[in-house]
Amino acid sequence: MKLVSWNVNGLRACLGKGFLDYCAQENADIICLQETKLQPEQAVFELDGYHRYFYSAEKKGYSGTAVLTKQAPLSVRYGLGLDEHDHEGRLITAEYPEFYLVCCYTPNSQDGLKRLPYRMEWEDALRAYLLRLDAEKPVIYCGDLNVAHEEIDIKNPKANRQNAGFSDEERAKMTQLLSSGFADTFRRLHPDLAGVYSWWSYRFHARENNAGWRIDYFIVSERLLPRVLSSEIRTDVFGSDHCPVVLELNA
Repeated sequence: MKLVSWNVNGLRACLGKGFLDYCAQENADIICLQETKLQPEQAVFELDGYHRYFYSAEKKGYSGTAVLTKQAPLSVRYGLGLDEHDHEGRLITAEYPEFYLVCCYTPNSQDGLKRLPYRMEWEDALRAYLLRLDAEKPVIYCGDLNVAHEEIDIKNPKANRQNAGFSDEERAKMTQLLSSGFADTFRRLHPDLAGVYSWWSYRFHARENNAGWRIDYFIVSERLLPRVLSSEIRTDVFGSDHCPVVLELNA
């Protein structure tokens, strides 16, 4: 089974930059998208063989997630079930016979960490939610999680410390999650691999210079790790300021 997660930074824009060609080439069983920036009725494109589930922000042209899946889930739920967190289209949970899939677009703490207090509330609510799911069946949690966990996950760690996405507080929340029975699949399979990132700023020729951040993840329940065949970052795929991340599991 192959799963893809990709922050497309506007699905309509990405459609004009090779999105469908990539989907055809990758031929994934499940495609999770973040930052779709559209309403479901605006998602007009041909992608045969996939069931589509969109969760849009109430604010037009902002945030949003989607799950495209060949196998129809047993159930789909939108959001955390908490009003304070469920207006920005950030979380879709699809239940399959053997696992829960959680597609997430984590709130950005913003310049000056203006939204950090909210981000901390989100992280605590999300971790509690994942643990509830994990008590029922294993979890595959993926998406743009808006944090570079360790210094190896960012090109310039010292210059970026306490910037949004690399604050001590955000990194500690990721550590706490991974200490709760979950595994960062890429880092487990590639513990010492540096210089591989999933997001680059559009400024300062960042992608050209590979001045990036690894902020897109596939995180799984520890008991799923034996089924993980590969966890890769498709740095050669363009169309967004992020690139896709790909997880392969034994069926």
